[in-house]
Amino acid sequence: MRYLPLTDTDRADMLARIGVATVDALYADVPLGERLTGLLDLPKAKGEIEVERAMSRMAAKNTVAGNVPFFVGAGAYRHHVPASVDHLIQRSEFLTSYTPYQPEITQGTLQVLFEFQTQVSELTGMEVANASMYDGSTGAAEAVLMAHRITKRRRAVLSGGLHPHYAATIATLSDLAEDRIDALAPDPTGTEDILAAIDAETSCVVVQSPSVFGHLIDLAPIAEKAHAVGALLVAVVTEVVALGAIEPPGAQGADIVVAEGQSLGNPLGFGGPYVGLFATRSKYVRQMPGRLCGETVDAEGKRGFVLTLSTREQHIRREKATSNICTNSGLCALAFSIHATLLGEAGLTRLAALNHEAAVETAEALANLPGVEVLNDTFFNEFTVRLPVPAAPLVEKLAADGILAGVPVSRLLPGAGLDDLLIVAVTETVTADDRAALVADISAAI
Repeated sequence: MRYLPLTDTDRADMLARIGVATVDALYADVPLGERLTGLLDLPKAKGEIEVERAMSRMAAKNTVAGNVPFFVGAGAYRHHVPASVDHLIQRSEFLTSYTPYQPEITQGTLQVLFEFQTQVSELTGMEVANASMYDGSTGAAEAVLMAHRITKRRRAVLSGGLHPHYAATIATLSDLAEDRIDALAPDPTGTEDILAAIDAETSCVVVQSPSVFGHLIDLAPIAEKAHAVGALLVAVVTEVVALGAIEPPGAQGADIVVAEGQSLGNPLGFGGPYVGLFATRSKYVRQMPGRLCGETVDAEGKRGFVLTLSTREQHIRREKATSNICTNSGLCALAFSIHATLLGEAGLTRLAALNHEAAVETAEALANLPGVEVLNDTFFNEFTVRLPVPAAPLVEKLAADGILAGVPVSRLLPGAGLDDLLIVAVTETVTADDRAALVADISAAI
């Protein structure tokens, strides 16, 4: 028996109510060549043991970040996550209902989200934060749409230092909304003139700092120029640990801050799930996507927590919704919040210092190799080097030797003529022996 228990009469009634003759008519916008005409060519059902063995064989082909010297970053970073994080997120106080619409039975979830929002506001230097987004890239796209609503304009300027995946996500949502996106050329040297791209039609300027190439960007003059023409500055941070060392974007004039929170509490996970951080100024709170938890008192005068803002498409006046985000990354946000709490301000500052120190030592060692040039004057724990050979083949060679050397820029920007650039990330998990192995192998390979 098929899972969908619909009779032919049921289907006919539904089609009649919709006003179409056949189910195929619902897919008229999908090209014929792209439609599935039969069942997928999948193997027949197997038993549990067989499936486990097959999945284990595939998983064994992966190289686990913790087993080799690991210098991969570009938006996802390997940090030490204390074992206490995984233990605490399983406590019953937090394992309440998925959707906290009933505050009387979800106080644990609501309180931790309230604390999470407070931490995000403190880290970013902003006045208010929501209860998280899916990830940093979709958060950035939502920030652009939010800026359009606030400014009543539809042109966004994207810095050449913005992560290409973030830019692509923004472009996807903007294309659907028929908004204008002006993306500057890739900026591996951190020298672009983004001020010249800001004009009276600009809704927002999206700038990442540290950039995808590792450069620290002074946001203050960009914010000043944007505000002078009535535009907003959207600041993007893909490595949240950097906020333990650099001036927060809010203090530099950012109007909206979007960050990827994976670095705290969340493992790499081969790409997810992650957690998006979203913060803004109080005056823009009603245009902020997602959910916002607030503090209140109950009928007995006791402290409590509730959802105070959740204007999304499932609610009334859906045409006025500020987001299509249907939930938040609750478990990942919880892990982030617990890790941030365990660290505290002093711990985060120290963690950031360890990252920066290790990165500086690595950059200096690589810069001493013949033909290798470090392109960064400033960076946190990630920088870009120009190699005398194409980066992608070199990375593959080192991977075969058990060293994951970084991210070739050609992986992120194929066809951009940047094949000799390599993005190297160094965190507190990289040992002195790891750094020595990287330098030695690159030296031998070039």
